Amino acid sequence: MSAPVWSVDPRTGKQREQVAVEATTDEVDRVVSAAHAARGALADRTVRAALLRTAAALLDSARDVLVEAADAETALGPARLTGELARTTYQLRSFAEVVDEGGFLDIRIDHADPAQTPPWPDLRRHKVPLGVVAVYAASNFPLAFSVPGGDTASALAAGCPVVVKAHPDHPATSELAAATLRRAAERVGLPTEVIGVVHGFDAGLDLVRHPLVAAAGFTGSIRGGRALFDAAAARPVPIPFHGELGSLNPVVVTEAAAAERAEQIGAGLAGSMTLGAGQFCTKPGLVLAPAGETGDRLVTALTDAVSNTDPGVLLDHRMRDAFLAGILERAELPEVKAPVTPGAGSEHTVSAGFLTVPARLLAEEGPHDVLLEECFGPVTVVARYDGDADITAVLGRLPGNLTATVQISAAEAEAEDGRAGALLAELTPLAGRVLVNGWPTGVAVAPAQHHGGPYPATTSTSTSVGGTAVERWLRPVTYQDTPAALLPPELREDNPLGLPRRVDGVQERGSADPTG
Repeated sequence: MSAPVWSVDPRTGKQREQVAVEATTDEVDRVVSAAHAARGALADRTVRAALLRTAAALLDSARDVLVEAADAETALGPARLTGELARTTYQLRSFAEVVDEGGFLDIRIDHADPAQTPPWPDLRRHKVPLGVVAVYAASNFPLAFSVPGGDTASALAAGCPVVVKAHPDHPATSELAAATLRRAAERVGLPTEVIGVVHGFDAGLDLVRHPLVAAAGFTGSIRGGRALFDAAAARPVPIPFHGELGSLNPVVVTEAAAAERAEQIGAGLAGSMTLGAGQFCTKPGLVLAPAGETGDRLVTALTDAVSNTDPGVLLDHRMRDAFLAGILERAELPEVKAPVTPGAGSEHTVSAGFLTVPARLLAEEGPHDVLLEECFGPVTVVARYDGDADITAVLGRLPGNLTATVQISAAEAEAEDGRAGALLAELTPLAGRVLVNGWPTGVAVAPAQHHGGPYPATTSTSTSVGGTAVERWLRPVTYQDTPAALLPPELREDNPLGLPRRVDGVQERGSADPTG
């Protein structure tokens, strides 16, 4: 008999209600097979765009119910969740615009050219959907990176049905969101099977191994993500696995920046590292700050700001236990100090804090290496450096990250050949997004956004945020010397769908009308 799936209140640790049961292997097969059978219904771009917009409208209409359910299961608070829902529906509408515009198909036509050496045949290339996409929901974003989130939105935009493995921290929210997406599918004349949801750890493994699943997107831990990545690669037919696994998100504060505005930097850092109880994937987890008086001012400002932060509730008690164990392990290391001790608040909360350590102890392999690993929760490590050599040595030991930040002075910002430029060059290989004089928490849903980074931040070079996230679920196909009557409409000479395309090397703008 399948195990029940319970909704749990993280504020009390008590079960709220049974929401579902864990899916068996046969049930996963049924859901995936139904999604696979429905993929042809998503071929029409007009219908896909309508689905995304209708889903956004229905989610907005269900705001109060969704926010209430998500808050009860995550303790993230109505204000934060209302903003997250707005982000979620904005993502859906943004991908509808991507579908309408059609540039994501990357159409390229090279006419036959016998003058080339060797001669060119007629070549016509575009991108087609991969098939059923498995989406693994994140714990810390029950809407924007869950059932109706960016992975789902981008996959549907690409023309791929989706089966979501719901996160156990918010199963009720997941079911409500899934029902809303299915209503949107019905309203635009699509089979509801284009959106599927399964629950359970074993179901997640069955999903990534299913022969009809063509790709997967994951947001979560290194351990869980790597297990699924390995399973995807070990299949008889391996599939793309786009996983976001973990990130330290280093920050470098130059001595000039600390001298110029230590108090402002300390307050900004406190706000970023404690946002959402430190449960953002872009939380700054390591800060390289100067030793000496300027660095002391920054630490004092950080101490004041963090000391005034209220205790928070983590997403579940398992994460709370891991946070407390991680803090204990780190705080016991030699020369590690805690100006504000992070740890237990009450029985169900945690208090924010930070640790300091001489940067030289992180420059070489040793017991302090744990400080270079992400600790999920409201804590950061301030490594005090004595010079540029310390910074370079520590940065040289870091794995890949989603973000890397540098805080520089006004004068450094104007010097083309100064230290700031050298730091940017050192940080660029470490991260997918490099920030100057900002804080990494908060990921704008914009066309130029990149939310990804070198491993273990992500398992691919793709982004999970922004319009180009759709590219993960597509593959290119080229037709050679194909009779006009047999070509897909996207590749016909008269461009009946009005799509943007590059013809013989020249970019042509489309009509931006998916119906042509």
